[in-house]
Amino acid sequence: MNASDGIRVTLSELIEMRHRVREIQLFSTPSQRSPLIGLHHSKLRGRGVDFDQVRVYQAGDDVRTIDWRVTARTQEPHTKLFHEERERPIFIMVEQSCRLFFGSGQMFKSVMAAQAAALIGWSALGHNDRVGGLVFGDNEHYEIKPRRSKQSLLQLLNRLVRVNQSLNTESRPEADALGMALRRAREVLRPGSLVIVICDERALTEGAEQQLSLLSRHCDLLMLPISDPLDHALPAAGLLRFAERGAQLELDTLNFDLRQAYKAQAEARIARWELLAQKLRVLLMPLSTQSEMVEQLREYLNPQRPVKKQ
Repeated sequence: MNASDGIRVTLSELIEMRHRVREIQLFSTPSQRSPLIGLHHSKLRGRGVDFDQVRVYQAGDDVRTIDWRVTARTQEPHTKLFHEERERPIFIMVEQSCRLFFGSGQMFKSVMAAQAAALIGWSALGHNDRVGGLVFGDNEHYEIKPRRSKQSLLQLLNRLVRVNQSLNTESRPEADALGMALRRAREVLRPGSLVIVICDERALTEGAEQQLSLLSRHCDLLMLPISDPLDHALPAAGLLRFAERGAQLELDTLNFDLRQAYKAQAEARIARWELLAQKLRVLLMPLSTQSEMVEQLREYLNPQRPVKKQ
């Protein structure tokens, strides 16, 4: 298959993402100081079974992990950190719906979602985790059981490409596709799994919030909502006409109040994701089609990457 044009994704492109894993440190390298750490331990720390270290308590830490002996001895709150379990199941939930079939930046949101899923999948597989996932979209979902094999990941990527290639602007989106997919994930995932949620920024409904809250009780979450610059601001481009399944809409983008109201809605969506992440104490890494995906992830995971001396 030919290289992606930013509108449709190809299987060869997703396979090639394995070469970009080295550009980010989603999972750290094995430590030499203790064999108890196992095959890897992640920057996405969870409450695993292997004790790591004690450090000073920080805002947002789980109060259940406070080390009361160290706290009493030092007169300063300290908390315990734990490593992830070996071979933890990693479940990649990736949306491929008509609302993602759009982009004004470097690529369509649907393509960026697929690329992010592939990159995370190859990274997890490279650290000997079991990888599976769920591709969901307009009134359909396809589930791949987590396995520690390249075939399982390729099966997920192949299904991802097939759904991506079928996207069009005439599809009728499911009212709460994310909520339904999360409900299914809760039914099949075992406690301790790491769930990666890659979806449209506009997918967060009350139902989806409830399902994310329930899922976070037993699994670790990483949320990657995807947006496009036009999701956040309207250009002052005059009268714009939109048509979808026979319906038509006209917007006067020179209207300042209209642009401000549009911007306010976008800011409210962003704040809603941030508030949810704080409430559930999970990681949030929003992605935008305005910038290159790997670069964005690198900024989140390695914000102060040291420069090697020559």
